[in-house]
Amino acid sequence: MRGKIETAFQESAQVKIQFIQNEENVGKIMDVTKRILGAYRKGNKVLFFGNGGSACDASHLAAELVNRYKKDRDGLPALALATDMAVVTSIGNDYDYTELFSRQIKAMGNKGDVAIAISTSGNSPNVLKAVEMARQKGLITVGFTGKDGGKLAGLVDYAFIVPSDNTARIQEAHITLGHLLCELIEDEMFK
Repeated sequence: MRGKIETAFQESAQVKIQFIQNEENVGKIMDVTKRILGAYRKGNKVLFFGNGGSACDASHLAAELVNRYKKDRDGLPALALATDMAVVTSIGNDYDYTELFSRQIKAMGNKGDVAIAISTSGNSPNVLKAVEMARQKGLITVGFTGKDGGKLAGLVDYAFIVPSDNTARIQEAHITLGHLLCELIEDEMFK
């Protein structure tokens, strides 16, 4: 048991180290931070979406922006698109689960908003359909994915591909990336 515990933490740390040692990822983090800051300064918002654990990460990150991350400050507009059960179940019932996020982006997304799609495989049909809608409406698109990036990596403006095939390790890197973006945004917006 001890070996399994140590291995899990070592693997998690190693995946994150590999991710950040890729200089392209460092540059993209800076670019995405600037794009989100620009969106906020123009009165736009951030929309997060994903399924399962990624839906929970989307909700977690939206909460960090709306409420606070580290600083006591005004809230920033962010929405997690899997959190309103009436909307989720009505779309699933009246249309199809693949429409879950795209219909919400069509209704609430505005040009200049930032859409952050989270999918460990990069192949979730409802996430892909939502990114296509976001692009049609002029949103800035960001993807958090893993493995080989899936189809998501080729659809978004900024793709963050975690170098792992292990879903848990990918999600752990995603939340670290999300927390970092929240911290950078908060530091710049509320100096």
